[in-house]
Amino acid sequence: MVVGTTVVPTMVQKYQSPIRVYKHPFELVMEAYERRFPTCHLIPMFVDSEVLEETESEDGSVHNVQRRCKLDVDAPRLLKRIAGVDYVYFSQENTLNKRERTLHIESHNETFSNRVIIHELCSYSAHPENEDWTCFEQSASLDIKSFFGFESTVEKIAMKQYASSIKKGKEIIEFYLNQLEEEGISHVPRWTPSLDAPSSSVTTKPVCATPKLLQLELPVTPAVSIPVSTDANDRELADATQSEATSNDVTNQPDDQMENQTGTPDDKLDADYIKRYLGDLTPLQESCLIRLRQWLQESHKGKTLTLTPASPSSPPFQIPKDEHILRFLRARDFNMEKAREILCQSLTWRKQHQVDYLLETWTSPQVLSDYYTGGWHHHDKEGRPLYILRLGQMDTKGLVRALGEESLLRHVLSINEEGLRRCEENTKVFGRPISCWTCLVDLEGLNMRHLWRPGVKALLRIIEVVEANYPETLGRLLILRAPRVFPVLWTLVSPFIDENTRKKFLIYAGNDYQGPGGLLDYIDKEVIPDFLGGECMCEVPEGGLVPKSLYRTAEELENEDISLWTETIYQSASVFKGAPHEVVLEIIDAASVITWDFDVCKGDVVFHLYHSKRAPQPPRKDPLVGQHSSITTPGGNNVQLIDKSWTLGLDYSMVESPLTCKEGESVQGSHVTRWPGFYILQWRFHTMPGSASTNLPRVDDVLASLQVSSHKCKVMYYTEVIGSEDFRGSMTSLESSHSGFSQLSHATSNHSQSSSMISR
Repeated sequence: MVVGTTVVPTMVQKYQSPIRVYKHPFELVMEAYERRFPTCHLIPMFVDSEVLEETESEDGSVHNVQRRCKLDVDAPRLLKRIAGVDYVYFSQENTLNKRERTLHIESHNETFSNRVIIHELCSYSAHPENEDWTCFEQSASLDIKSFFGFESTVEKIAMKQYASSIKKGKEIIEFYLNQLEEEGISHVPRWTPSLDAPSSSVTTKPVCATPKLLQLELPVTPAVSIPVSTDANDRELADATQSEATSNDVTNQPDDQMENQTGTPDDKLDADYIKRYLGDLTPLQESCLIRLRQWLQESHKGKTLTLTPASPSSPPFQIPKDEHILRFLRARDFNMEKAREILCQSLTWRKQHQVDYLLETWTSPQVLSDYYTGGWHHHDKEGRPLYILRLGQMDTKGLVRALGEESLLRHVLSINEEGLRRCEENTKVFGRPISCWTCLVDLEGLNMRHLWRPGVKALLRIIEVVEANYPETLGRLLILRAPRVFPVLWTLVSPFIDENTRKKFLIYAGNDYQGPGGLLDYIDKEVIPDFLGGECMCEVPEGGLVPKSLYRTAEELENEDISLWTETIYQSASVFKGAPHEVVLEIIDAASVITWDFDVCKGDVVFHLYHSKRAPQPPRKDPLVGQHSSITTPGGNNVQLIDKSWTLGLDYSMVESPLTCKEGESVQGSHVTRWPGFYILQWRFHTMPGSASTNLPRVDDVLASLQVSSHKCKVMYYTEVIGSEDFRGSMTSLESSHSGFSQLSHATSNHSQSSSMISR
């Protein structure tokens, strides 16, 4: 293919390894390394190699070898035929410095060098803190300028084979080390200059910086210790065998020596550390972690985090912990650019809101301690911290009105920060990487009151913030005792939850969680809470209604930039004796859902829901009182729609039984529509019937008469129609709970369960 003047986009891939440690002396590792040539049966693609040039310094300390390696790349036969080659040739230059105990290897491709540029750097060096160990590190870049239109295919083949060879690299060295041991070779003497040999002018600085290794695996001596890095990735591992004297020796070292042991932007991760604290990663995943971490160190070098704008002394910038960086990479399938973008946005957010100091500065209000039904409770079978949320027992409306959206959000953030801290602690306790937690949500008691619109709005905002800043922190979500109303809540919140997160949800209705595949598969019997049939006492608050005396006014919430209480959400209306307030909703889809939420602010009302095939006449604009008029009062509006000439059962029908609502009550409910047409929500003035059982007036009758004398009630309401297409097959479950009325009281909570919406 002739490219001519056409500009072909360059495709570049980079790789950076962690520090890999061989617990053998450098000289013995070099002996094992040389056995890989001229060919290696453990690497089938490595066909042959020949030495092109070999030189040595006068004193014998530096040995340089240039080789030409022949590789049989595992590529499709068609691609090889198009390229016109069967083998790929590489040039390799090895520089062994016996004095400095380093080996530097630089390789690049000869074949197709004008189309593809592959450059690899490797280094072996003595471990800086343990002279009997050897460090290995490598980096590589793949730059595909053009390849007959198969650039993407070549990139995938090259990266796949390179990742495979990286994974086998350490195994190969270990194989030859074992072979040497079997041959009785367990020691190779170090190079020493001869007395009559001239000194070499060649010196090579070790490339391998101090890796982050496990203290437990290092020999404990008073003279040396593993560097104590000051960045946010440090581990506070307690070695039971380490003496107090050793610790004191490190503390009492001179300042310059301590400075050398302090982590710098050049410190690098050790492969054993990654496996111990972060998990089993592929070579390319390790590379993404190291490169993103290095980019953060370089780009934020010299920057500071400010606690307060006027703070005279700010702490130095701390990069996120390794496991935190890894979470963002996992959230974007290890796409470096995408992960870096969302991580940087999160770092800005954390700085802006001082989230790093949240656990030290946030004090939970007493109302949260008393009524927020969530808390940490032991751990699951995998060692993950376990958080329990009794959502069905929580008065979400009361909490939002008492605290506001911002306080609830800050409380949820403190829970997430505490979860990260517990994951670190459990990683130490269980000896394996634990980067996420398990959440158990008990929905017993969940009903339409939990779908209060401002509360759902606050929930969606919280989900949005958590998803953006705490990715991959939820390992599993167990939803137990899901009632029939759950599909409505799920429909509202699921679009805001990441698809990967949704896959971690396990939903159980009724008592199905007690059988096979249930709770016991994930949580030990000994820690199952008592309210779920277990024997473990759970300290999570039981919740209950937040007293209205703790509610904050709309003005107070507005002062905190909260816009929950606006006329676009809730409307107020007056209900007069003989003049009900009515709202009409036109339904096109017969399987829609009408939802409502209202507070009775003054007086007692009776709530009705009617259906009509024809539209009620709209009220006249003139302010005259009548069946077709609109009454405007300082306390709100009164709209009447049902014509006085209409006959119940003929012109319109009742589709829900009347519900009497007392002053101060909050009422939420829903109705699954069965027919298209017009549905009318009506609030009617409630008159207490007189009592004939006694000649003396009752207290209730006196209060009722006083109420009647006012001839006015007041309600604040919100209503919405949700289309059936939004329920994604959940209508059957919702249909089974047809009643739909639900008051904010435990006595009227719907505890019936539905097995038709179980999703595993």
